[in-house]
Amino acid sequence: MPKVKFLSFLCFSIFSIVLSAQTEVAQAEEGLDAKIDRAFAPFAEFVSNIVFFEVPLGSVSAPFIVILLSLSGLFFTIYFRFPNILKFRTAIEIVSGKYEALEDKDQMKIDASKTVYTVDDDIVDTIRDESHHGEVSHFQALATAVSGTVGLGNIAGVTIAISIGGPGATFWMIVSGLLGMTLKFVECTLGVHYRDINEKGVVFGGPMYYLSKGLAEKGYTKLGKFLAVVFAGLCIGGSFAGGTAAQSNQAAAQLVSLFGMTGGSSGFYIGLGLAALVGIVIIGGIKRIAAVTEKLVPFMAILYIVGCLVVIFSHISFLGTAFTQIISEAFNPQAGLGGLIGVLVVGFRRAAFSNEAGSGSASIAHSAVRTKFSASEGLVSLLEPFIDTVVICTMTALVIITFNEGGAFAYGSQTVQIAGQTYEGATLTSLAFAATISWFPIVLTLAIFLFALSTMISWSYYGQQAWMYLFGKSKRAEITYKVLLLIFIIIGASANMDSVWNFADAMILGMVFPNMLGLFFLYPVVKKQLSILEDAIKTKS
Repeated sequence: MPKVKFLSFLCFSIFSIVLSAQTEVAQAEEGLDAKIDRAFAPFAEFVSNIVFFEVPLGSVSAPFIVILLSLSGLFFTIYFRFPNILKFRTAIEIVSGKYEALEDKDQMKIDASKTVYTVDDDIVDTIRDESHHGEVSHFQALATAVSGTVGLGNIAGVTIAISIGGPGATFWMIVSGLLGMTLKFVECTLGVHYRDINEKGVVFGGPMYYLSKGLAEKGYTKLGKFLAVVFAGLCIGGSFAGGTAAQSNQAAAQLVSLFGMTGGSSGFYIGLGLAALVGIVIIGGIKRIAAVTEKLVPFMAILYIVGCLVVIFSHISFLGTAFTQIISEAFNPQAGLGGLIGVLVVGFRRAAFSNEAGSGSASIAHSAVRTKFSASEGLVSLLEPFIDTVVICTMTALVIITFNEGGAFAYGSQTVQIAGQTYEGATLTSLAFAATISWFPIVLTLAIFLFALSTMISWSYYGQQAWMYLFGKSKRAEITYKVLLLIFIIIGASANMDSVWNFADAMILGMVFPNMLGLFFLYPVVKKQLSILEDAIKTKS
């Protein structure tokens, strides 16, 4: 279908469906937000209860998924000998292009006896030739994946975590981020190793492929296929709810609040604008997505970090005390916060929500990289939780802690009262920005808008890959998914969907269960691929 016809079809479909919904809302007594919440709440609660079931830990209970991610991250970190620390420099060097010469077969002299590995017993040189495909650079793959994780969770979610858990939650977020770096390394190495590439060079990768193909190698074909289908279904749900609708919802809410917009159609028109921007990008596929994110991610990250640093250094005299509180209260939390385990869980849970390590989503983006070495992209991917959690989440936490220098509010509750007003999440962050410079909330709003936009763009690719795994790699399947995605962007901006937010969290973290099973079956493959890369680097050196 020619692009012009496709664009016309896309626009007509979106306007027809959404305009019809908007008309119905205007005529109904009950608003769209209430309808969605009322209809969706039972299902969202059911799914959430399954994903976030809790187990007792002393005097408190913790979601099993948080325990699973924490212990899995610790196991892989020890097994792979702390790649999150010892391989950090190598990851930077790969992104910077230092080892591009390794992709040249003529410059490689590796002992094939150490590197024979495939189902078909190919030697390493053959493996490299077959895998020398891809669509984007190491940096573009990293930027696309970072744009999918760096989002509103880094602003609103982290602020809520500090409000509830106090400064000590920051310490456990950082620890969780460091462990998450290893999880990303494992899943993204597998994503590249087991990806599919069609005759046109288009890449299809992610947990769907390493679950089905990798477990088939181990003799568990049916289990692998089942887990791949479950993962794909959860990924599609996560892309519609958390990757798009929830993002557009928060972006629209922030814009409406900042500019004092009134009228029931404000969110609708903001949603149309967001859908148009996302549509322009995603029509071009992963190459255009990567081209946009490689420019957008550095800009939005620098913008937000600079804003945070201005707030933090305006309280420079309190900075030392803030770090002392972060460390001391991580092990000796304030009364009423559930004790050590309670603060630990708050920090780990928020970090898991933010960087999505263990969910497998980022491996879909990293699978599109141009490389002969799957482990090289695995190492690049460990930078992602570092940027997302160790840097950006910590910046947000420090903003809230230093803002509360004089004890303007008490920790221990999701909502806080300041001067008779109630604040929660992003609104508290906005207040902290405004307290430093009156117009700083404009900077925060721009950051929120860019975070939401970049997350929607990246998650559109994740969801599309999962959709095409289930329904085929045809142009019709691709168009169907993109139309549905853009509709969800508009719906999200038009409604107040608390239930959809809960559903989104459940979908995204629900991906952890099938993905983690795959990681524990296949981590020996990662070790072999890492050895191949290390031998190549040693030979080059």
